[in-house]
Amino acid sequence: MSAPHQYHQPNAPDDADSDLELDLEELDPLASSSHSAVSPPRRHSKEQRRPFHELGARIPLRNLRVGRLRGNRRAVANHDAEEEDLRGLIEDDGAGKRDSGGSYGQSGDDDAPLLPTSNTRRRRHDRAPSALSRISSNMRLPGFISSARRPTSPVVQLGEGTLEVEEERDTTSQRTISVGQPQGSRFPANAVSNAKYTPWSFLPRTLYNEFSFFINMYFLLVALSQIIPALRIGYLSTYIAPLAFVISITLGKEALDDIARRRRDAEANSEGYTVLKFEENSIGNGLAPGKSSERKRRKRIRKGDGRSRLTDIEDEEESLSTSKGLTTSTFWETIKPSRSLKVGDVVKLGKDQRVPADMIILKTYSHEAPSSSTAKMNGPDATPTLIGEGTNGGTSSQSSGGEDQAAASGTSGEAFIRTDQLDGETDWKLRLTSPLTQNLEVGEFTRLRIIAGKPDKKVNEFFGTVELQPKRQRQYDPHDQEVQASTAEQAQSAPLNIDNTVWANTVLASSCSVLAVVVYTGPQTRQALSTSPSRSKTGLLEYEINSLTKFLCIFTLSLSFILIALARFRDIEERKWYVSMMRFLILFSTIVPVGLRVNLDMGKSVYAWFIEHDKSISGTVVRTSTIPEDLGRIEYLLSDKTGTLTQNEMEMKKIHVGTVSYANEAMEEVSSYIRQSFTSPPGEMPSLVTPSSVYIAPLTSATRTRREIGSRVRDVVLALALCHNVTPTTEEENGEMVTTYQASSPDEIAIVRWTENVGLRLLQRDRESMTLQSCDTGNIVVRVRILNVFPFTSEGKRMGIVVKFYHGPEASATDEDGEIWFYQKGADTVMTSIVAANDWLEEETANMAREGLRTLVVGRKKMSPQTYLDFMTKHSQASLALHNRDNAVADVVKAYLEHDLELLGVTGVEDKLQRDVKPSLELLRNAGIKIWMLTGDKVETARCVAVSSKLVTRGQYVHTIAKMKRKDLAHDSLDFLRGKTDACLLIDGESLALMLNHYREQFIAIAVQLPAVVACRCSPTQKADIAKLIREYTKKRVCCIGDGGNDVSMIQAADVGVGIVGKEGRQASLAADFSIEQFCYLVKLLVWHGRNSYKRSAKLSQFVIHRGLIISICQTVYSIATAFEPNALYKDWLLVGYSTVYTMAPVFSLVLDRDVDESVANLYPELYAELKTGRSLSYKSFFIWVFVSIYQGSMIQGLSQLLVGVDKDDTAIFKRMVSVSFTVLVMNELIMVAMEVTTWHWIMIASILGTTGIYFGSVPFLSRYFELGYVSSLAFWWKFCVIAAISLVPPYAAKLLGRTLRPPSYRKVRGV
Repeated sequence: MSAPHQYHQPNAPDDADSDLELDLEELDPLASSSHSAVSPPRRHSKEQRRPFHELGARIPLRNLRVGRLRGNRRAVANHDAEEEDLRGLIEDDGAGKRDSGGSYGQSGDDDAPLLPTSNTRRRRHDRAPSALSRISSNMRLPGFISSARRPTSPVVQLGEGTLEVEEERDTTSQRTISVGQPQGSRFPANAVSNAKYTPWSFLPRTLYNEFSFFINMYFLLVALSQIIPALRIGYLSTYIAPLAFVISITLGKEALDDIARRRRDAEANSEGYTVLKFEENSIGNGLAPGKSSERKRRKRIRKGDGRSRLTDIEDEEESLSTSKGLTTSTFWETIKPSRSLKVGDVVKLGKDQRVPADMIILKTYSHEAPSSSTAKMNGPDATPTLIGEGTNGGTSSQSSGGEDQAAASGTSGEAFIRTDQLDGETDWKLRLTSPLTQNLEVGEFTRLRIIAGKPDKKVNEFFGTVELQPKRQRQYDPHDQEVQASTAEQAQSAPLNIDNTVWANTVLASSCSVLAVVVYTGPQTRQALSTSPSRSKTGLLEYEINSLTKFLCIFTLSLSFILIALARFRDIEERKWYVSMMRFLILFSTIVPVGLRVNLDMGKSVYAWFIEHDKSISGTVVRTSTIPEDLGRIEYLLSDKTGTLTQNEMEMKKIHVGTVSYANEAMEEVSSYIRQSFTSPPGEMPSLVTPSSVYIAPLTSATRTRREIGSRVRDVVLALALCHNVTPTTEEENGEMVTTYQASSPDEIAIVRWTENVGLRLLQRDRESMTLQSCDTGNIVVRVRILNVFPFTSEGKRMGIVVKFYHGPEASATDEDGEIWFYQKGADTVMTSIVAANDWLEEETANMAREGLRTLVVGRKKMSPQTYLDFMTKHSQASLALHNRDNAVADVVKAYLEHDLELLGVTGVEDKLQRDVKPSLELLRNAGIKIWMLTGDKVETARCVAVSSKLVTRGQYVHTIAKMKRKDLAHDSLDFLRGKTDACLLIDGESLALMLNHYREQFIAIAVQLPAVVACRCSPTQKADIAKLIREYTKKRVCCIGDGGNDVSMIQAADVGVGIVGKEGRQASLAADFSIEQFCYLVKLLVWHGRNSYKRSAKLSQFVIHRGLIISICQTVYSIATAFEPNALYKDWLLVGYSTVYTMAPVFSLVLDRDVDESVANLYPELYAELKTGRSLSYKSFFIWVFVSIYQGSMIQGLSQLLVGVDKDDTAIFKRMVSVSFTVLVMNELIMVAMEVTTWHWIMIASILGTTGIYFGSVPFLSRYFELGYVSSLAFWWKFCVIAAISLVPPYAAKLLGRTLRPPSYRKVRGV
């Protein structure tokens, strides 16, 4: 309790957790960050003349607010008492003998500090106007105090005071983050974006992409030429409308694709996360301002309670009396969408929840830990939800007990995460909290500062610091009788590394809750920095057609020039020769078909519809509809492993104990042995089992061999049940308690699950002990004390554990004189030299490896107490070595433990493959596709999956390059591979980086020839680099397939990116061009849909070129016959109608054609290999169609002019000739379509017959161009039939002859 008023009491600061909280920095802006316990000397006399408003800035808040009330506790009748208290204090300040250090600067300095402060900025709270608030409104608050909170900034010393200088921070450099508070710098929004365009960049980028195609630029120039009167031929719309239509269709498709991407991104960005909101305890009741305490206070005032102010203070004192002090801030939970998360936000994550941004873990707590009742989210009267704390924001006695209990229930600052979506590694990663933050109350998080480096793409590296600022003393009370020596509280700091981080797109695997602070958001996360930006993809067919249209343009130019040359460059119709040549170019513009892009784009939409509506690959989504033809031209398939080829679900398949092997149904025999081993004989007290316990065999199987096998089985199962880093956790699911296991390796979980299935359950495990339970009897059968654990490392490839067994009856078990055993399991490559000599290990591990199983060798060694003591002495000494510590420790372990181990057995664990992966890979390999597997996983794991998935064929040599650091060794490996191009290459990321840095060209030249390549320990950036390298070097189509966030860069770098909708997220499928649900769907996507898309587009483009070329040849023949005058043969509607209404539907119906059935395509994957040669649309096939067009155009127009005659424009003969030639031209195109169809579809028949009906039905309306009387005469029809026959029969006869002499492959397999 405070003493009565003693204004002359020496400087004695209050407890830091006082009850009355107004922001002291607002009242004492020049306060220093340090505070002296010694009373300051007398102030200089100049301070006596300070005006009230300046002195108000120096009055401690507790004096102002409580004043004399605390001394005599009298009731105050009216609200002006506050002002009287203040005035009394200020007037009393004039007394010459006053010696309170609370109100004056030290060493006579006017600007010296009053109380200790920190750099923390506090939120200002609105209060009712009072004398105090009026005085504080007149205070001279420097701008940097009154502004919003900012992070720690450089400090400039001015005398003994300090002045903070805020500088504009470059967010790409080192950053200081205030936890739970707004930041002083702007950071990017936490939004995922796979969109290619913004609303501003859409038109410029799409128009640039469109007009970068020669065909579109050509037609733009043709359309613009119609503005010039001398070059105008017919209506301007004849040339403008088709181009505008083409561009509109393409832009519309791109827009729809991008809108769909944005919708998917919005769905991912709107995922809700629980965020802790902090507010400073400014009224001292431990509740957020504006909450229930404020309600109660207003209620009392409304009732007319004159003692309201005093009652408030008494309430605060009462609150203080039951607590050690208030926390700095009060907090409550709120839900925020992922996109709204900001740097500094504290996010609460639960099991199986995706991490939305790069974060630092601050605190973990198990669900068994007691926590207060959940607050009503965002409710106006909601009390804050405190996590593992008391309910009043203070550290009440109840909350302290709760925290102790929480600690006892496993709040150890550990959490497991799954990173396979980030780096492709299947092992769970252990993440730790810093002890500084783990032991800190959540209400104190606002005192934390995180110092982190600039954003970086290295997913396995992080360096930072966490600082805990000194707790600010909010109140100063010179009335307390206790004089507390105030020592300046120092800021605490602790280092941060990769173990304290959780990166975006990883998943929390532990069944605990985690509080983490956001450090990097959006484009600055490790995931985003490792991801390539989206690019617009263009199919190979489009590039081929682009080059063909250049030939057509050269042909047009040559034709125009030849006609002008034949006219001897004379003026035609008073036009200069070059003007006439330009008119010819425009007349022949149909040779370069403007409708080709429209037809192909519409065809792509049809292919996409077929793919998405194929029920056998349900769930497939086409996200980029511009490249379906490329599915039929793939030469290299780059696949991820985890989640793509495998399910990332481990299962124990086989165990070998030296003389006998168990697998599948034989596991029942193992269960019977375990049941016998851990069941006490009838009538005896159950006692704990140790390795030395006698194996009791039943009478029915008392042969010596059975007893020996039973004993060996018991020993190996016991070893597997003890030698691991697995922790069991119990959770409630659907009203039932379910035990789940947590470990850094799925292999270990698979083995522990297997031991449970055969009868030995891991019941409990902590850092000091482990308990095993019999699944049959439910009795505890084994209890050990863990003495040492040697964790698995990628270098050591083994893990070991030293345990001491309890013995005796379970109720009175003791470990005194208990047996000490060392158990170890590891890869056969390292364990062969550790275990005792044997004759079966190498053979068995090789057999399991051939089956694609991940092998682990298990051994044990018994240690005497003295040997163990010697080991611990040497181990402790080695652990303290300053140089080569790791080597020294390894030497001690090797000398005492790792030699002559008793070999117990070998286990084989299978990483389950996705459905139909083996036949799918085999079929793709037979289709001529070279398959690369790129994974972030370990070398051994990658090798096992490559074998089990049949990526590596039986007997194929696997050349392994791992941990290569020297250039000369790399050169030797390349020389070896040059002479063995049938080998599979297995290379790790480190060696790959060396190859790409020093032997880039040589390496890729050899690697692309190999039938299979497996690259492991690959970073996301390396995956993308490999895809780009293959594309650039081979100029072939590369397809990349993956399911994780770590595959996004690779998918976007590929010509065709395929994403699998994975269990851990949809990021890969969102960024991909095609999204599928299973790997086996890729086969149908490539071999069937890819084949059809390419073949159909090739045929469609040839017909569109033929359609434009034949009408231009007719124009040429007519121009030659009319003395080279550049006048149109077919004008206006005839020209537009020919390429649209009269031919478009039949030509476009070719997108429904198919040359083989699906069963044949799957049965003969070699048919796919033919597509890669590009013969369907090659220069050879193109020139064949050009010659056919020239022949048919010459025959149609030449014979029409011979049989009907030729004359100038708009004469009767001209109209007759046009009516014959145009009718033959249209019918010729329809019949040519029918001749090229391989498999008829009813839509094809309907389109041909329907178009024929439309044409003849429109003839009566073409009197402007035709002579209708002549069309109905017999002369018209016999001439029509003769010309059509001469035009069609020779090409068809040549086609039949070619099929007979050199039938294509598809006709061979169809037998037709």
